[in-house]
Amino acid sequence: MLAIVLAAVSGLIWGAGDFSGGKATQRMPALASVALSKAAALPVLALYLVLIPGTPTFASLGWGALAGLFGGAALVVFYRALSAGAMAVVAPVSAVTAALVPLVIGLIIEATPGPLALVGAGCAIVAIALVSMAPHSEAPVAATKKLVFFALIAGAGFGLFFVFLNRAGDAAGGHGGLWPVLGAQLAALVLCGGLASRVKAARQMPRGIVIVWVIIAGVFDMTANALYLLAARDGLLSIVAPISSLYPISTVILAMLIDRERMRPVQLAGLGLAATALVLVAS
Repeated sequence: MLAIVLAAVSGLIWGAGDFSGGKATQRMPALASVALSKAAALPVLALYLVLIPGTPTFASLGWGALAGLFGGAALVVFYRALSAGAMAVVAPVSAVTAALVPLVIGLIIEATPGPLALVGAGCAIVAIALVSMAPHSEAPVAATKKLVFFALIAGAGFGLFFVFLNRAGDAAGGHGGLWPVLGAQLAALVLCGGLASRVKAARQMPRGIVIVWVIIAGVFDMTANALYLLAARDGLLSIVAPISSLYPISTVILAMLIDRERMRPVQLAGLGLAATALVLVAS
């Protein structure tokens, strides 16, 4: 039960971080936003490492770094796909793929969960697709095969991030603390920072409210990583990952509350299905 709660909370915090990152990227290049947010989260992560002590191992740091590389690369591909338009296709395709990959891998490498939990995981994946559906613009961009391919690649990268961070937790055992998260943060920072340094516009430091959004995005994303790691240590990958993947829910709710965006009926249905999924996996 605790693992499900931690997974659900991590998803909500991830979504809030995504919303904050989206607000930041409205005024600065996406790569720079990601790199700066990763750097801004390091002092808070240092505090977490003290509060939840552990012994780092080469294996746990290595799996964490691998998770960070795949997660960072997926973010780059995801932003590239979004920048081309067709968000109503790119967002749900990538989100559902991100949940399906760890579900399938978890079913292969771990014990099969109970029937109710498995149905709940399936409901969570459908809920992710429904909640992630963005409104169609007046002049929608055609969802080309290339865009769909990028969305699938991004989703697979996010899914492998879940898998590898889960493996990092297994490698660390119950005594590894949050050191795998440090490996993930540093790897993503190096990757995105290196790519951002090649973009001239990304070298300009943001100011004012943009800095606030960047810091919030970084701290929330890292905190969600830590909560997911703790959840993955006690729960099955095939259940914990789909529940953590419900992050679009808080992103959509914040967009409605702060940006006054209207929630579509299909998104409301997704929220109801997400609640059903949580009840089923917790049964």
